[in-house]
Amino acid sequence: MKKIIYSLLFFFVLGNVNAQQTPADNQSTAISIEGATAHLGNGKVIENSLIMFNDGKITFVGSAMMKIARQGTVIKAEGKHVYPGFIAANSTLGLVEIDAVKASDDQREIGISNPHIRSLIAYNAESKVVESMRPNGVLMAQITPRGGTISGTSSIVQLDAWNWEDAALKVDDAIHMNWPGSFTSGRWWLGEDPALKPNPKYAASTSKIKDYFTDAKTYLAGKKEKMHLPYQAMEGLFNGSQKLFIHVSGAREITDAITIAKASGINNIVIVRGEGSESVTDLLVKNNIPVVLNRPHRNPNSEDDAYDYTYTIAKTLTDKGVIVSIGMEGQMERMNTRNLPFYAGTFSAHGLDKEVALQLITSNSAKVLGIDDTTGTLEVGKDATLFISEGDALDMRSNQLTKAYIQGRDISLESHQTKLWKRYSNKYKTE
Repeated sequence: MKKIIYSLLFFFVLGNVNAQQTPADNQSTAISIEGATAHLGNGKVIENSLIMFNDGKITFVGSAMMKIARQGTVIKAEGKHVYPGFIAANSTLGLVEIDAVKASDDQREIGISNPHIRSLIAYNAESKVVESMRPNGVLMAQITPRGGTISGTSSIVQLDAWNWEDAALKVDDAIHMNWPGSFTSGRWWLGEDPALKPNPKYAASTSKIKDYFTDAKTYLAGKKEKMHLPYQAMEGLFNGSQKLFIHVSGAREITDAITIAKASGINNIVIVRGEGSESVTDLLVKNNIPVVLNRPHRNPNSEDDAYDYTYTIAKTLTDKGVIVSIGMEGQMERMNTRNLPFYAGTFSAHGLDKEVALQLITSNSAKVLGIDDTTGTLEVGKDATLFISEGDALDMRSNQLTKAYIQGRDISLESHQTKLWKRYSNKYKTE
């Protein structure tokens, strides 16, 4: 019996030793960052800048040449760069720790229509995957459920917290829906023809979605003698307090999704994934609908697409006036979220201006997620969620953070990966 108790105590202590770092304390003294190149996140750049913040809020943004008293601790950052914290949209960070361990996978629920499912309460603030985002400048994320036709409700979090309550920046910001495709392919593993063919169930599937919207709206307008939790959860879509994120690809599908949603009284819409959206830009601009693109490091979905389609679509949409952000959906999406700035860098390398590419993961993301009043750019009055990098943060060769702050709190840039790097770099160091 004693051996069992000692074993349990050993694993308990070991687990605590290897746990996430303690979240940073609230800001206690003002900070002034002087001399860095400041990338404001709105397309503007200030060389030799002065950024000051106190009590978690930015108090000054301007030139270091101005004769103004520096506040609190002064950080000399000549030759370095300052950026607003990067924001990962459409992410499952904190919902899955180890893909092969079912008990740690909480990204989807059983059922087809789950608007009442709240991803926030399943968010694990102490995830080691979450911890590894911060050294690359990814400081905020939209935590999004997966699965079904209506997956559930997302929330926005900052990535240095004790628990989901402390992490929350915006609670229940949007409901997420997976739109059916007008084409389908056979399941090759069952011997079916894998070639694309028209989906005979497409019309029926879209009709069911339309009916669901209608039933929910009818319920909300009625006396509600008996609670219907899924319908009740959709109230924000009809009064405009929540957005509907429609995960959809294909020009026809995007058009149908927008048309049916708006006909149902839902006007606050975001398109996610968005392959084919370049063909319906007029519709998107007319209805002020942004697009959260999948990350570009992948093959085009269609054999008719240009070889560099996934690299150039951000510029194509931006040039047409569509607000664009970057989402994380896909294989190994949680681990790959740390590469968010490099996805923006890829879009920049294929025609998008560097500062415009930066907006895809700062001000544009903040606008799409509805948090642009408090974050997304370096502006007076906004949260002091920012970081200092040795060089260009969109380039993996020079994205080397020296300091990072979330709401003015001086956060740790250590992770289990940086610890391993230090350990083995000492083991294999050369003379």
